[in-house]
Amino acid sequence: MTKDILTKDNMMLGAVLNDKEEAIRLTGNILKENGYVEESYVDKMLEREKLTSTYIGNNVAIPHGTDDAKDAVLHTGLSVVTVPDGGVDFNGENVHILIGIAGKGGEEHLEILSKIALVCAEEENIQKLIHADTKEDILAILEGVN
Repeated sequence: MTKDILTKDNMMLGAVLNDKEEAIRLTGNILKENGYVEESYVDKMLEREKLTSTYIGNNVAIPHGTDDAKDAVLHTGLSVVTVPDGGVDFNGENVHILIGIAGKGGEEHLEILSKIALVCAEEENIQKLIHADTKEDILAILEGVN
């Protein structure tokens, strides 16, 4: 049975985060707790961030594991964390939306990234994500990823 890539269980709205590491751990732990990745994937997400920032612009960061973390991915999945009040600092950039990605294969990973990039390219979508009141609102905006 294949799992949905994004479910309400994979989201946290209105998070308050102290720093980038806490933010990445949270997005990774959501994936781990819901059976998408093994615990080692979260460490690979932190390792990836040290190589180059996963901040993509428009107040969005997309934490994901290093290339050698693929074996720790059990199912392709996304986690979404919103940080509407204050955001979290990613190397001087303020992030209000974190979208954690775990792609089972290289193709799936790139396909999901491109779908997310299209949604996040529009400022209107970013504002809707940041200020979403319900997890259903997030699902509606990101519906193309499932």
